[in-house]
This record gives sequence, C-alpha cells and structure tokens, in this order.
Amino acid sequence: MNNEQDKVALVAGAGDYLGSAIMRRFAREGFHAVGTRRRGDLETTVKAIEAAGGTATGIHNDARDEEQVAGLIERVEADIGPIEVFVYNIGGNVKFSILETTARVYTKVWEMCALGGFLTGREVARRMAERERGTIIFTGATASVNANDGYCAFAGGKHALRALAGCMARELMPKNIHVGHVVVDGPIDTQWTRERFPDLVASRPPDGLLQPDDIAESYWALHSQKRSAWTFEIDVRPWVEPW
Repeated sequence: MNNEQDKVALVAGAGDYLGSAIMRRFAREGFHAVGTRRRGDLETTVKAIEAAGGTATGIHNDARDEEQVAGLIERVEADIGPIEVFVYNIGGNVKFSILETTARVYTKVWEMCALGGFLTGREVARRMAERERGTIIFTGATASVNANDGYCAFAGGKHALRALAGCMARELMPKNIHVGHVVVDGPIDTQWTRERFPDLVASRPPDGLLQPDDIAESYWALHSQKRSAWTFEIDVRPWVEPW
C-alpha cells in the first residue's frame, strides 16, 4: 500500500471479542485497522471489516519479543501508514493461590500484561513523538486497581501496566499524544466467560455482561476527545456489577 494518507489504528491483542471489536470500531471511521496476536485466527476479523467496506491487516506477533515488536512497527509504518492510534489489549487473566503460583506463571503473566505494553508502547511512542500527535490506550482490568484472592500474578502485571500508562501520560501528553487507560471492571460476554461462570451468566439479564462492541465505543470516545479535556482513565462495567 505505502500510502502515507492511510492512518492506522494498531491493536495489539486482537482477540475474538474486545480486540476485534476495537478494530471494527476504528475501521468504521476510516482507519486501516491492524490487529496483532501471538497465535490464533486473524483472518475472520479482517474479512468482516473488509466486507463492511473497511480495510484491515492481521499480523502474528509476540509483544514480549523486543526484536519482533521493532519489526512490527517498522513494517506497519513503512508498508501501511502512520500509526495514529495504538491500543494494547493483551491480558493474562489466570487464578492461582499464592501457594501454588510458580515463578514461571508469575513471569509469563507479567510479560503479557506489562512487558509487552512497555515494548510496544515505547516503539509506537517514538514514532508519534516525531509527528507530535497520536493516541495510546491501554486495556486494564479490575485487577489494575484492586488486589484479590488468587490473582497475585494478574494483579501484579495489571498494576504495572497502569503505572506504565501513568508515566507515559505525564511525559507524552504535553507532546500532544493522548495516553489513556481503560479499566474493564466486570465479565465480558465471551465463550470463556460463559463456560467458566455459567451460574453467573444465567443469573444476569441479557445486558448484564460487558458487550465488546459497547466497550469499543469507549475507546473511540477517548480518541475523539478534544485535548483541552483529555481523560487519562475511565472504567466500564455492567449496570448490575457490584463495585
């Protein structure tokens, strides 16, 4: 393509639910949506966006690998267009007792939640800083702000990601780069949620679970804000969610 007029929304962690919903939302606004994930299907989302009249690209990439990340950003910027929006949507939600949490589990979750956010966020920020514009949004979770029984690895990683987002916001917002953090507080309506928590799902009304397309609207709203009133952090939760 190599068209400098094609603005890119890059989503790291373009899974089947929230990540792909964010891609679709920005594609609707004329962005070329680029989605990455370490493994798994990307073609389905790309084809859905193209069928709706948008443009999209799927790239398999490991956000924990510094060399791969540098190559990804270089490829996108050179072959597709300037990254105007970057969303880091990679998680690592596992539950283990502290007595059963191994160093391997803790390290792996931290790498997915925090290290990947640092590597990709840094590389994207370098490009945005040169242009003095852009939006960077990190996906957080309940664990970003509240520690809970069984989630020492996940909470540790998400707390670290939130700290990264805060540091980047303080440094980059004066350079006209909007940095935001979205706390997703509650269960998202996914196959994993329905299989793991069938009683919870059965007890809730149809809109009692977070809908990926509805969450994606918040990402678009953050990007669309005027810089005289930029928001750093928002939280989204179902109306029946206790908090």
